[in-house]
Amino acid sequence: MSRSDDPCVIEAHALTRIYPLENGGAVGIRDIDLYIRNGEMAVIKGNSGSGKSTLLALIGGLDRPSRGRIVVGGRDLTTASAAELTAYRRTTVGMVFQAFNLLPTLTALENVCLPALLAGMAYETTRESALNHLRELGIEKLADRYPAQLSGGEMQRSAIARALINNPSIVLADEPTGNLDSRNGEIVMRLLADLNQRQGRTVIVATHSALADPYATVQITLRDGMIAQRTPCNG
Repeated sequence: MSRSDDPCVIEAHALTRIYPLENGGAVGIRDIDLYIRNGEMAVIKGNSGSGKSTLLALIGGLDRPSRGRIVVGGRDLTTASAAELTAYRRTTVGMVFQAFNLLPTLTALENVCLPALLAGMAYETTRESALNHLRELGIEKLADRYPAQLSGGEMQRSAIARALINNPSIVLADEPTGNLDSRNGEIVMRLLADLNQRQGRTVIVATHSALADPYATVQITLRDGMIAQRTPCNG
């Protein structure tokens, strides 16, 4: 849970992303000023096309702004090199997506291990850590199954374990319940809330669903690529 005196871990100023098109440009987001404090459970709401995924991609270092500035944990992503952004994605943020993005030829355990191995971690240490995450998420017995052998909820829990393998301080979730039924959606959202409430991680969820609302410490509503409202919550 955040406190009013916690420092901002994410700051954006006049953040804008315009996608070039043949007949001009399409605005993803424009002139966003954003402040998210350490330990927040920030829920970004908005209809499809409002800019939620664009904003998360910029926070996650997956994309660069057309103009403006974004600083995460004191690191200016606007001026970071490609190598610095890669290191940032491997060490600072963990990302969970609607489509799970598990590699079909790897088992659940291998999918979870992959980011740590790419970061140069030793295999045995990584494997033990991955099994611990799968155990905490209730799917350790499924470690040797391939994604095609898992349910949607099990795939998303595997994806959450993968997002945590490098112990990130920030977890980004882009429509994490979009491909799940209501029961599994609630389970996944409680797991994300637990990362915030029990482990103190900053969690940012972009969603059009109401499942995240009870856990939010702040709710940010986007409309037409701009912040329409910012509402503090009890969380």
